[in-house]
Amino acid sequence: MISSLARMRLITFDVTNTLLVYRSSRVKQYGELGALFGVLCDDNDLARNFKSNWQRLNKTYPNFGRKSNIEYQQWWRLLVQDTFADSGAKIPAEKLEDFTEHLVELYKTSMCWQHCNHSIELLKELRKQQQLAVAESRKPPVLGVIANFDPRLDTVLTNMKIKEYFDFTLNSYDCEVEKPNREIFEMAIERSKLNELKPDECLHIGDGPTTDYLAAKALGWHSALIHERNADYLIKKYGDNIDKNFVFASLYDFHKKLIHNMISW
Repeated sequence: MISSLARMRLITFDVTNTLLVYRSSRVKQYGELGALFGVLCDDNDLARNFKSNWQRLNKTYPNFGRKSNIEYQQWWRLLVQDTFADSGAKIPAEKLEDFTEHLVELYKTSMCWQHCNHSIELLKELRKQQQLAVAESRKPPVLGVIANFDPRLDTVLTNMKIKEYFDFTLNSYDCEVEKPNREIFEMAIERSKLNELKPDECLHIGDGPTTDYLAAKALGWHSALIHERNADYLIKKYGDNIDKNFVFASLYDFHKKLIHNMISW
C-alpha cells in the first residue's frame, strides 16, 4: 500500500486538463468543421470570439443553461452560432442545427479528446491499490469524478476507456450545481456510500486553482493541483492558501511522488 494514500477513503478527479485534454484546440476543431460546412473565417477572430461568447454564455446561462430553461444542446448551439457570426461567418439557419449536432457528437469521441500524460498509468496504480486493499481485507478507496460538464460526461469517459476505473461520476449539469460550490462535493461524499467519512479522508485532484484545489481544501479535503504554471506563480495569483507541496506539473509528476511516498498530506 502506498503510505501517502493509506488514509484516503475517497479519491475524486476533475476531467478536462486533468484526465483528458483536447486533441487540438477547440477553435481549430470548430474552424475545420466550419470549413466542411462551407463556413470560413479567420482563426484569430474565431479564437477571440469563442472566448468572449463562452464567458458571456457562462454568465447569462451558467452550467450549460441548466437552470435557464434551455437544454445543454441549445447552449452549445448559441455558442457556435454567435462565435461564427461575430467572426463574420454567419452559419446559415438551415445548416446550424446539423452543424451543432455534429459538433456535440464529435466531442464525445477520441477524435477530439486524448488522455493527459500519465492519466492511464495513475488510474491503473489506483486500481492496483484497490485490489491490494481487498486482498488484505481492508475497505478499498472509492474513486469518483466531479466535473463541470454536461450530460455527455459518461459517454466521453466510456469512449476514452476510463469510465471503468470509477465507482461514480458527477457532472455539474445533472447535479444542478457547479464547482466550486460545496454542494457538488457533498454529493460525492453521499455517492461514495462510505460510512462516517471525514473530510481529511477525501482527496480531490484537478487543474483548477479555484474550482478544484481551493474548493476542496475549503471543505477540509486534501487536494492536489495539476497545473503547468509553477507554484510561485499560482500563489501570487490565487493567494497563500495554495501550498506549493501539493502543486504538480503533471499527473506523471504526481504519480512519481506518490509511489515514492514523497507526499505528506
